[in-house]
Parts: sequence; structure tokens; C-alpha cells
Amino acid sequence: MSAQNTILFALLWPLLGAVGIALAGRWPNLRETVTLVTASVLALSVWSLAPGIMDGGRPGVVVAEVFGGLSIAFSVEPLGMLFAALASTLWIVNSVYSIGYMRGNNEKHQTRFYVCFAIAIAAALGVAFADNLLTLFLCYEILTLSTYPLVSHKGDAATIRSARIYLGILLGTSIGLLLPAIIWTYTVAGTLTFTPGGILEGNLAGPAVGLLLGLYVFGIGKAAVMPVHKWLPSAMVAPTPVSALLHAVAVVKAGVFTVTKVIIYIFGVEALFAEPSGGWLVYAAAFTIIAASVVALRQQNLKRMLAYSTIGQLSYVIMAAAVLTPLSEVGAAVHIVAHAFGKITLFFSAGAIYVASKKTELPQLHGIGRRMPWTMAAFTIAALSMIGVPPTGGFVSKWFILAGAFQTDNYLAIFTIILSTVLNAAYFLPVIFAAWFSTEPAGGKDHGEAPWPAVLALCVTAMATLAFFFFNQPVLELESQLVGRLK
Repeated sequence: MSAQNTILFALLWPLLGAVGIALAGRWPNLRETVTLVTASVLALSVWSLAPGIMDGGRPGVVVAEVFGGLSIAFSVEPLGMLFAALASTLWIVNSVYSIGYMRGNNEKHQTRFYVCFAIAIAAALGVAFADNLLTLFLCYEILTLSTYPLVSHKGDAATIRSARIYLGILLGTSIGLLLPAIIWTYTVAGTLTFTPGGILEGNLAGPAVGLLLGLYVFGIGKAAVMPVHKWLPSAMVAPTPVSALLHAVAVVKAGVFTVTKVIIYIFGVEALFAEPSGGWLVYAAAFTIIAASVVALRQQNLKRMLAYSTIGQLSYVIMAAAVLTPLSEVGAAVHIVAHAFGKITLFFSAGAIYVASKKTELPQLHGIGRRMPWTMAAFTIAALSMIGVPPTGGFVSKWFILAGAFQTDNYLAIFTIILSTVLNAAYFLPVIFAAWFSTEPAGGKDHGEAPWPAVLALCVTAMATLAFFFFNQPVLELESQLVGRLK
């Protein structure tokens, strides 16, 4: 199969899988088999593109010409290859976890859950492979709409209210800010195609650059830069596999991926670096990192703590991209991977705890490590990665982001990373200590681990968090193509 056909297959296959899942809905075992087969075949097809991209290939395909030289088109470049490989691979693990969680928790509407999940993955791949801003915008909106039924899955009044906040913020920012930014870009550049070095240099200068950058950053609400972040805590009403999708597999990764891609391929790193009006982004990202970490420190609900942790961790990627050095741009891409492995493990662990014990609050976790050793061992590894402790993937990404900040003597970024690391430790380490070394409250529910598919999935992602510390060179080589050779 040619690379062009592989791209089309990867985009259509999850949609065909969604149809198969719907048809098999009356038979749970068959339905989940279709889900796993669809996810596995998708991952293999996406990974088959990697060797060509590593060798410098940039395959693409035009699906339809629209108007004014605009088209619905897809192509694969290093950053998109990384995002697509990550989303497709983690879909397999998330599907295994979902089987244990959804059955163990006796969730309703499981067929709808798996169908919407497949559509969301297809939209995420559309974002990853988008050749231009128009294509990306359409897939970005489909991703928002397809995840709304997942967030509102429980169906009670409180859940619907939170899901509407999720939908309202993401649609409001994309239509009210991102779409005008795209139209403005087209009027001044005459194109929306992602181009190495950017398309705005010579077409836009001065304060207008900073204003357009603001429309993009806050219009891409999935990146959760404050104050466009409240949809993320609101979405915690969703089942834990959905939270994992939102925080690790597709949604927030689509946000920071899009911001990074806009900086590199629309503005251009060198052109944006030369414009003082774009310098505000580092400050916005730094504020989000510290503020979200402080809020996470005050949370008593485990999933809400993880939600605010995600907001802060996402802005590591934004800040790294905004530092505008070769090492920091690579660090932004590497942190997308490291955070995905770590955060999906944390949410898997939170869901496993809920299925096994119905515990959701931090004070309830005292001594739980003795009852759920596999789950809490995975949680511990992932938490250490969020802090940035070796040998975990989080250490690697923080290393590159810090190195990039030192390249330009960006002391704000350096200070932010150091302070946020301390804050991360302040809200994660007490949970770890309480789970392993505190005494379990009297009268607690007698329970063990969650169903084995859920435990298997969280162990796999925890091991990936460790493995990425040692086996990250392919990612570094791939992403260094974005900015030239590492210096």
C-alpha cells in the first residue's frame, strides 16, 4: 500500500470500526473484539508510515478542492507522525482498560461509548495529519463534538451541566477566536498550508503578530491555557477511560499539538522570535503552570487534582514551544509523549481505585497500596514522571525544555520549571506516602485490585513511562527534523 493510501486508510478505518462496533453492540464480547482489532490494525498502519518520515519523506494526499485554492488535504510530517503514533497506540491500551472498567463498574450505554471513542480517534488522526489550517479546523471540531457524548455519558443533571460547559467553552473558543485567526491568516498570507519556516514572515509584523498569536493560543481551547481551562475540570464527570482520552490520548494533545504546529509552520520559529509582540506567550504559559499547580495542591478529589495537574503540564509544552530554541521545540514534542504515558497511567489508576473500592477522595487512600499494590506502583511511577524524577520519561522532557531555556538565558522559564517541580512534588508525594506508609482507616471496604484488563493496561503504560527514559532516541531523531540538528 502506498503512503498516500495508508494515510486515507488510517483516517477511514476507525470510522469503519465504529460501524462494526455499533452492529456488534448486542454481543459485548464481539463488540470489544471489534474494538481491539480496529485499534490494533490502525496502530500498525500508522506505524508503517514512520520509516519513510524518518528518512525525510513527507507523503500527502488531497481529498477535495474547496475554494480559493483551499483544500481538504492531509500530509505527514514529524510532529504529526508522533501525535498519530501516540494516539493510535494508546487506543489499544485504553480499549483493554475500558473493558475492565466499563464491565467492572456496570456502566450503561457501553456500545455508544466505544463508537464515540472510535470516531474521536479518527478525528484526532485528522488533526495529526492535517496539511493545512482548514483541514485541521474541521477535524478539531469533529473531535469536540464526538467527545461530548463521552463526557455526558452518565446522563444525570450534574453531568449534563458539566458536559455543556465542556462543549460551550471548546466550541466558543474555536468559532469565536480560532476561526477568525485562520481567516486573518488566509487574507494576509494567501494560503493556509503548513510550511516549514512559516507563512506569515513578510506578511504580518509588529503588534499584529502578538494579537494573531493570542487568537490562536486562546482559540485552541483544548490547550487549556488560562483562562480557557475550565472545561477540563468540568469534564471530570466522565468515566475514567474518557478522562484518559481527554488528558492523554487525543483531546488535550490535539490542543498543544496544534499550538506547537502553528508556531513552527504558520508563524515560523525564527520570525516569531524576532517579534517582541509574541513574547507574552512565555508569561501566559508560566502563569498557567504555576497557578494550576497551586490549585492542584489544594484539591481533595483525586481526579480533580489530576485535572489541574494536566493544565499545568500542558503549558510546559506551550512554554517550551514559546522559548523558540531548537532544544525547547524538541522538548515540547518529547513532553507530549512523556506526559501521555504518565497521565494516562494516573487516570487508569484513579479509575481502578474507583472500580475496586469506590474511593475518590485523597483522604480515603491511606494504606490503599497494601490492597492494590500493582495499581499504586503504577501510580507512583507516573507521579514521579510528572515531577520529573529519573528514570522516567518526564525527566527527559524537562531536561530538553530546561536546556532550551538556558540557550537563551530565559530565566522566567527556568524559574517556572524549578518552582513547578517543587509544587508537583508537594501534591503527588503526600498521596504516594499515604498510600504506602499510612494506616488504612478502620471499617474500610474489603477489596483487592480492579478487574485484570484494567490492571494490565495501567501496568503497560507505567512500564512505557520507565522505558521512555532509556529508549527515546527515535523520538528525538524524528522531532529534531523540525528544527534541524540538535545543538
